[in-house]
Amino acid sequence: MGCCGSSLLRKPIPEDKVHQRQSHSNGKNNHAIPPANGGDTGGVGSSSVPTFAEFSLADLKAATNNFSPDFIVSESGEKAPNVVYKGRLQNQNNRRWIAVKKFTKLAWPDPKQFVDEAWGVGQLRHKWLANLIGYCCDGDERLLVAEYMPNDTLTKHLFHWENQTIEWAMRLRVALYIAEALDYCSSEGRPLYHDLNAYRVLFDESGDPRLSCFGLMKNSSDGKSYSTNLAYTPPEYLRNGRVTPESVTFSFGTVLLDLISGKHIPPSHALDMIRGKNILLLMDSHLEGNFSKEEATVVFDLASRCLQYEPRERPNAKDLVETLDPLQNKPEDIIGRRKQNWQAFDGFYCFF
Repeated sequence: MGCCGSSLLRKPIPEDKVHQRQSHSNGKNNHAIPPANGGDTGGVGSSSVPTFAEFSLADLKAATNNFSPDFIVSESGEKAPNVVYKGRLQNQNNRRWIAVKKFTKLAWPDPKQFVDEAWGVGQLRHKWLANLIGYCCDGDERLLVAEYMPNDTLTKHLFHWENQTIEWAMRLRVALYIAEALDYCSSEGRPLYHDLNAYRVLFDESGDPRLSCFGLMKNSSDGKSYSTNLAYTPPEYLRNGRVTPESVTFSFGTVLLDLISGKHIPPSHALDMIRGKNILLLMDSHLEGNFSKEEATVVFDLASRCLQYEPRERPNAKDLVETLDPLQNKPEDIIGRRKQNWQAFDGFYCFF
């Protein structure tokens, strides 16, 4: 299955193919791909997110300078089998920056499965997602195209910052926005997210956190959906190799630990400290005490619930939102400091 042979930069999925692919989606009544000018249920609120489309390999080569190593933006590119490039579309009327994830053929040997999966994820549109805007499946090539996020990853800002750490209010905001993105995906019939971690949380041009859409691709035939240390992997995944909605909640709990501690702490160790009421010892010392103990207690309690060994004892995505939403400060209280924070960061790498 090849990419479009047209000389146009990108070709929206034809109407007849939309209906055809709907019939191949396990009998599910999927929503139509949202138009570029809005109409989404996730509150994108902007006409800048284009309609999901098929790209030609030539277009993506041109956008990434023939997949030049200088365009690689994946922080762990040397360890990951799939590499992410920054690119810029060359169409005269569309010079947007994009992120292009290049898979190995072994990751997606069946081209139809790849296209169907990409099409399914491409239907999603939410303001806290780094939305998928296209794909290319040409011979052995498997590529996804998403919105480009210029302000780096949560990993960078939590663990590798040089000038200023993330303040407490922003950490709460990251937790809520990612929970809202997960809740939206779940409500749209895409509850599975593979290997949720701080690398998957990106920051857009306004300094708002977004969840990478690439983790929504469900294929895990290579058995490597979880690339993090096994100490952070949901226990049920170690037992049967399957990702469930409850597995996603467990991974969200590890992200909460990252946010509140500012370091990687194995969940079992963190749970022991939480049970021992040693919560303050887990807090990130770089916050220098600038956080609410009451709010921190709520977040730690939520993390503890997310990390329960038995999947049925963990909260669902809607529970996460309902717990985190009351902790948010008014936007006007932190928007100025947020912009100030991002002036201090000069990195432009992102990982999907």
